Amino acid sequence: MMNANSPTFTLRLSDLDKSFGRRIICRGANLTLATGQSLAIVGPNGSGKSTMVRIISGLTRADSGEIKHLFDDAEVATGEWHRHISLVSPELALYEELSGFENLAFGNRVGGWGKSPEEYTALLDEIGLAGRGNDIVGTYSSGMKQRLKYAVAFLKDPALLLLDEPTANLDEDGAARVWTSLERRNVALVIATNEPEEAERGESRFTVGG
Repeated sequence: MMNANSPTFTLRLSDLDKSFGRRIICRGANLTLATGQSLAIVGPNGSGKSTMVRIISGLTRADSGEIKHLFDDAEVATGEWHRHISLVSPELALYEELSGFENLAFGNRVGGWGKSPEEYTALLDEIGLAGRGNDIVGTYSSGMKQRLKYAVAFLKDPALLLLDEPTANLDEDGAARVWTSLERRNVALVIATNEPEEAERGESRFTVGG
């Protein structure tokens, strides 16, 4: 979790264009999002919300315009964006042949985040998977898998957290735990959603599809 001495992260989009043939995702888009702020990306099904998330994360290129990730006034090279971004998405795959603990340990080892087994346990407890860390993920329900995705995302202590359909497959308790956990984290938060209640959690809105 970022502390009071952490540099301020800023996402800045300038004159961004993206389309697929005649389908426009965005045209001349400009926005700024900083640590502690939240943005809802909205639009009808198929309008390009997930594409916009991928553009912000660097997984998909814009046709034109500029995207910058900055800490205070220092710009981050595109190839380093992944080190401060976490993504929770229906497209995100877990290792179903591994346990919950093993998924966290693998992510920690690959990312070099320096977390301890005790911190894995704390994350699983926080997200509502207490006592299930040794179970194979392939035996989890869809809601449990969604919770584990958040534990994996929080493992990095991200500066920018991107959520695509954030409460997909979650019951009321699961959704409440997720929002409580998010409120505890001082991040720049992007929420791509069709759900009005989720969109209300964004302090500002960006509408895709035009």
